[in-house]
Amino acid sequence: MSEKSRALRIQLLIGFMCVALVVYFFLLGRIALAFLSSGEPAAVGLGAALMIMPLIGIWVLVSTLRAGLAHQRLGRIVKDEGMELDVSALPRMASGRIEREAADELFAAVRDELEQDPNNWRRWYRLARAYDYAGDRGRAREAMKKAVEMEEQG
Repeated sequence: MSEKSRALRIQLLIGFMCVALVVYFFLLGRIALAFLSSGEPAAVGLGAALMIMPLIGIWVLVSTLRAGLAHQRLGRIVKDEGMELDVSALPRMASGRIEREAADELFAAVRDELEQDPNNWRRWYRLARAYDYAGDRGRAREAMKKAVEMEEQG
């Protein structure tokens, strides 16, 4: 499967998930209004709680989409500048994931680059990708968040 067709499939899936969530939030809101209009104290309490759920869901949806779009933007810039991590030669497991030792070596090299130039968002982006390849998703998210913040500040 080509990279473009894979990207299109992912975009369509994201679009479908967004539409499904909006429909779900709408239906949940209708149920909440029905509870609120019943006049029963317990039902009104449930209705108020249910009104909060779609608001939280919309906030999560929007913040996740914004972060994903920002990450894609940085990825395009890094790729256009030829600074993308080259992992094509790294040994892989049967599942396709990079072997742990190779990912750790890649991470160490990228971390050294960052220590030489800590104010460059591109280095933070590369560190986030290296964390991801090493399987450390939490630190990858934090490093990517820092890269986005630094890039937006100019």
